[in-house]
Amino acid sequence: MGAPMMGQAPGPAFEFHVLGPLKVLKDGIELPMSANRELAILACLLLNANRVMSVERLVEAVWAGSAPSSAWRQIAICVSRLRRRLGAGVIETSSPGYLLRVPADGIDWLRFTAMVTQAREQAARDQEGAVALLREALALWRGTPFEDLRGLRYDVARMAECRLEALETCLELEIGLGRHHQVIPELLALVAESPFRERVRAQLMLAQYRAGRRAEALRTYQETRRFLLEQIGLEPGPALRRLHEQILRDESVLMRAPVPAPAPPAPVVPCQLPPQVLPFVGRAAELAGLDAALRPDPEPAMPGTMVLSGAPGVGKTTLALRWAHARIDWFPDGQLFADLDGIEPHVVLDRFLRALGEQDIPADHAEKLALYRSRTARRRLLVVLDNAGDEVASLLPGGAGCRVVVISAAPLDELVARQGAHRVFLAPLEEDAARELADMLVGAAGTALGPQAVTDLVATSCGNPLSLRLGAARLRSRVAHA
Repeated sequence: MGAPMMGQAPGPAFEFHVLGPLKVLKDGIELPMSANRELAILACLLLNANRVMSVERLVEAVWAGSAPSSAWRQIAICVSRLRRRLGAGVIETSSPGYLLRVPADGIDWLRFTAMVTQAREQAARDQEGAVALLREALALWRGTPFEDLRGLRYDVARMAECRLEALETCLELEIGLGRHHQVIPELLALVAESPFRERVRAQLMLAQYRAGRRAEALRTYQETRRFLLEQIGLEPGPALRRLHEQILRDESVLMRAPVPAPAPPAPVVPCQLPPQVLPFVGRAAELAGLDAALRPDPEPAMPGTMVLSGAPGVGKTTLALRWAHARIDWFPDGQLFADLDGIEPHVVLDRFLRALGEQDIPADHAEKLALYRSRTARRRLLVVLDNAGDEVASLLPGGAGCRVVVISAAPLDELVARQGAHRVFLAPLEEDAARELADMLVGAAGTALGPQAVTDLVATSCGNPLSLRLGAARLRSRVAHA
């Protein structure tokens, strides 16, 4: 942040703690936060800091599906109270809702996720450093977030899963570093906390075995098997069964000294854009509009989605592909494309996840969607969705650096309202552009047919590029068979 101008006091410094009871510190002093509705709104804005949250999502966060008719007005009142408490400039109005503007290091949840990501990248070359980072990140947790806010239960579940995955990764690295004696008590507590997580039970068995407690490791397996059979009627998974067999046979591989983990594979960069439709003429204003709406690193409040609507054959997909190919360097992490005509969103999600390098795709749609948004959260990615309907909202990526072009013959009012997307209604080509395109398409056949044939083609097409292309193809065929 830049230094304040001479004579101008710097703005207040905020710290937001959400990894436990919600706490707000302003210049080091805790602010009283007692109203439950205001807490729910603030929590929702904090979990999506620097991104626009729609009023509808805030209503869901507050009332969890049982909102009164006055919900929108009450949200506005609560936001006004929060603004008075936090001060000017922290919560901004931005269609279709509100945006909380705060540095990423001012929220413990964002610091946690950033440290976990850094640790996982570092683990291949420096396991000790990765463990230190993970321990520092885990120390930020002070309890269960948002315990009394039913409207945020899915966010709480996602956060808890991230914490458990980080802890499992940390313990696995520590076992690899030979600290099996030290981690056994923590693993026993974690098994009690999350008894269905087989990865944790496998870690406990391996730590017990390496600590010379072979009988305890075998007993842990038997207790696991009995628990799973009693609770869900299933045997342990193949990884746990394999480890059990290795312990029974005292396989030497279990006691091998840790070896450096292989370097992680380079991230997959999908390039799914179809070829451009050529020749291309006109549309300079529309291309400039796409540039302005979808440029990289815009103002944080700007949406990253553009809806191209218009009649069939008017050139929506042609325009989108022309722009996407011209701006491909804006999206170094890849470009995804899907034609949604007759295809369910969950099928497209499978395709996108595979294109992003994901091997283990969950069957549950909600888990699949969460994984997709996690994999796109920190990418600069372009997603082009053709022949879309309102259900396309489930295919929008999660990252602020992602941009989306949605192509549809329908206006998609609901998508525009909920996501605050830009929208352009594409009109037919102007007569001069239509004539230029017709001349290019007809080519040498125009000389044989005479200028009137091209003039008639332009007139009958009414500026519709698809009609022009089909008519030009017929004219060329007529000359070829004359």
